[in-house]
Amino acid sequence: MTTKKADLQTLIVKTMKKRGLTLATAESITGGGVASAITEVPGSSDIFLGGIVSYSDASKTKFLGISKRVLTKSSPVSEIVATSMAESVRREFGADFAIATTGVAGPGKAYGQKAGTVWVAIASKRETVTIALALTGDRDSIRKATIESALACLSRILIP
Repeated sequence: MTTKKADLQTLIVKTMKKRGLTLATAESITGGGVASAITEVPGSSDIFLGGIVSYSDASKTKFLGISKRVLTKSSPVSEIVATSMAESVRREFGADFAIATTGVAGPGKAYGQKAGTVWVAIASKRETVTIALALTGDRDSIRKATIESALACLSRILIP
């Protein structure tokens, strides 16, 4: 774990706790890594409500309500799917904010997308913000960079 990531997750937990805000996660590419990063921080139980690791397309449909049509038409690695994941998990847990991650970690292509193609979505009651990432490196470095990018995005929303 890098110091930068530790600082981000601590900052997120402290800021959300101070403001009485809560967080949930919906993760595909990161396989629970965002939730793990948040829950490494003492006191995270005050803000973290839970998460769903929806690694398969079937779990995205069953647990997050994303239609098979959207997954087929837009690809599981798309802005609309990241947005739907974040908004759905936020509603399901009744959280103030939600982070969603979807993408291709590699080593090869998936869904016609090259490794390193990633979407992150941050949903709140007011809006959903998405970021597209084009990462390079091996599978592990792509997943770690996705986690750090998701945390950085949330921290910029919380502390503009």
